[in-house]
Amino acid sequence: MTGMRPRPDLHITSPANARVKELVALRRRRVRDSRHLMLVEGLEEAALAVDAGARVEAVFSCPELFLPASRAAATALVDRLREHGVETIRLSRTAFEKAAYREGPDGILLVTGAVERSLDELDAIVGEAPLILVSQGVEKPGNLGAMLRTADAAGVAAVIAADPVTDWSNPNVVRGSKGTVFSIPVAAAPTAEVLEWLAHNGIRAVATTPDTDVLHTDADLTGAVAILMGTEKTGLTDEVLERADARVRIPMTGLVNSLNVATAAAIIVYEAVRQRG
Repeated sequence: MTGMRPRPDLHITSPANARVKELVALRRRRVRDSRHLMLVEGLEEAALAVDAGARVEAVFSCPELFLPASRAAATALVDRLREHGVETIRLSRTAFEKAAYREGPDGILLVTGAVERSLDELDAIVGEAPLILVSQGVEKPGNLGAMLRTADAAGVAAVIAADPVTDWSNPNVVRGSKGTVFSIPVAAAPTAEVLEWLAHNGIRAVATTPDTDVLHTDADLTGAVAILMGTEKTGLTDEVLERADARVRIPMTGLVNSLNVATAAAIIVYEAVRQRG
């Protein structure tokens, strides 16, 4: 955001308004990809996006839906964006509920620029000895969002989706990440390109799999390293396992043979954090 003369607010009352229809359309990946835009709903997520420097195109608000405990914060966020020249649109309750993708919306919805970077763009971001998290083919937006929250908390340099099924701009990824999709650099690419990028940058690929005797606590997770996570059902592909620099497993002593992928990622990422001091 850059400082500009505030624009006057636009007021929309009809759920059939063209601007409301545009918001609904952004729920579809094809539209998000073609316009390089995404939705951020919810005060907590919106505030984090703004603080992380997101390129905000417009803010839609409905004061009638502001929660009593956060009314002042919601009003302050809208005022802040207005003062920086962001288009500010006030919706009626029926119009906002039409545009919102959550049940029980809290009256704040942003349209921002897309967050996904190319692998080449990560070169100048990740530093000399980065800790990278890679998800291969993970489908559920909630799992991707939870992995981003772990990455943010643990200081991971970037999160990469290999052969992504879900895009980083998916509204439910934003929701599951609590907005941390804006605080962590994210990228997506085919698996082969991700592996080549890791090798080119001297980043060791550590694959997670039950088919190894090496526990995650016994592996060297210091230096430039990427932790690769596969799907809960099939795990990482043979391509990844064959080209990985190391394979590790989390010890399992119960009846189930796998953990939730976001939980497994958190366990190994924090072991890396422990080793790195």
